[in-house]
Amino acid sequence: MYGIQSARQTGFGIMGGDRRQLYLARAMQEEGCKVYVSCLENAPCTAGLPQVGLHQLAESCQVVLFPLPATRDGRYLNTPLSNLEIWLDDDFAQLFVGKQVFGGMMDKLKASSPLWQSVDCRDYYAREELVTGNAFLTAEGAVGLAVQEYEGSLGGARCLVTGFGRIGKALCGMLRGMGAQVFCSARKAADLTAVRALGCQPLEYSQLAQPFQVLFNTVPAQVLGAEVLARQRQDSLLIELASAPGGIDLEAAGSLGLRVLPAPSLPGRMSPKASGELIKETVFRMLEEG
Repeated sequence: MYGIQSARQTGFGIMGGDRRQLYLARAMQEEGCKVYVSCLENAPCTAGLPQVGLHQLAESCQVVLFPLPATRDGRYLNTPLSNLEIWLDDDFAQLFVGKQVFGGMMDKLKASSPLWQSVDCRDYYAREELVTGNAFLTAEGAVGLAVQEYEGSLGGARCLVTGFGRIGKALCGMLRGMGAQVFCSARKAADLTAVRALGCQPLEYSQLAQPFQVLFNTVPAQVLGAEVLARQRQDSLLIELASAPGGIDLEAAGSLGLRVLPAPSLPGRMSPKASGELIKETVFRMLEEG
């Protein structure tokens, strides 16, 4: 098993992913690590990063970092900045036997071949420090998206946040700081109390049928149905932050002429540098802990 010093000397292989992986590679280089990248040939500003093929990367590096998520469909590696399609099969898994492999949301990848049981696979997105940091970056990106797309001002606007998880908490704090009127729905009584303590208006889900100007959904189950959507103004903006199937009734929203912005993977789109550096810090800490 390699620790951080051994990994620095042997080299890190960074494969696939979006611009977060590019900044991850840069951050590791700044730490004095040997870094090789693969399946990032269409990424901008890759000068100084050795780009190698799949097999060369596997041969050269003891520690390999897959993207977040490692795969979206369980069939191919997540490689949006590459022309290559990397099929997840036994041959692919065999390349990493004897290596340390880190990735985000690894369950689908590990289910693609029984050989992954012989690989030291670790999910960096299972770490609380990364999930919490990612939540703040998601909230920041959502606020930025609202500022860009909503034709009014968030200051003084009636904003609804559905859900009081990590992203919901971060959103409430940011919107409150901008002077918005913040309403937040939650199921647990303790969460409703915490919403009020933040200076926001707590709502039960049965109380959502009222007008808001900007609505942020963080709940991956439908909570904004036809009854709630029918109370919104034509210029209301709805931002979907939850994973599929999401919490907004898209059919009802479409029939009402409401604008819904899907906003998946906001850290990768709007703050890839900060997100890549968070991944680096998390992986380094995991290596140091052994």
